[in-house]
Amino acid sequence: MKETRRVSAQEGYDLWAETYDETPNPVVAMDARYTLDVLAPKPGERILDAGCGTGRHLGPLLRARSNPVGVDFSRGMLEIARRNYPDVPLALADLQRPLPFENERFDAVLCALIGEHLNELPLALGEMHRVLRAGGRLVFSVYHPEMAAAGKEANFERSGVEYRLGAYRYSMADYANLLEDAGFEEPARHEFLGDERLVRTVPSATKLLGFPVLLVFEARKKALAPS
Repeated sequence: MKETRRVSAQEGYDLWAETYDETPNPVVAMDARYTLDVLAPKPGERILDAGCGTGRHLGPLLRARSNPVGVDFSRGMLEIARRNYPDVPLALADLQRPLPFENERFDAVLCALIGEHLNELPLALGEMHRVLRAGGRLVFSVYHPEMAAAGKEANFERSGVEYRLGAYRYSMADYANLLEDAGFEEPARHEFLGDERLVRTVPSATKLLGFPVLLVFEARKKALAPS
């Protein structure tokens, strides 16, 4: 019988870093397909990738000719990101602590597949709001709450051991309310279901056909009133 170990998200991602990008993952596959389309990065935009991991979104952001900056709490994941994108500014930072940026530094914030690891989500969203300019936007993707309710969580295998990283349980209403509490205006919600394309990418995802896999919110910081 396979050994299973529960570890903190930080420890887990440090252990997972070297093989993360090669690990078949249906939620990551869906996130790669949809989340940046919601963000729609533009040339010249200053974009914070909050929880950048190995930098899987940094390449598309660069190809869109935006100016990304990445932060993550995992040294292991940041090492891979630095190896892949040596010219992108990257910093070690915990999203549940004050971010190392001045107010209104960014035009957009991308936070992809991090929310379920945050027990201090109000603080994290408040910091994302703080570093956005007036009128700036946040795109925030998470494991769909129905995935979490079904017991799905970030996990990987290494040397015959399955590591499980856990997930905090938030409902769609929780996410929407916390975004509004942080000062974001009218969060828009996008839900994405498993489909045949996902199964072609990750064959083990057949059980997710028609099942809610990814939840993406987009929200804006209030724009300045015309003078």
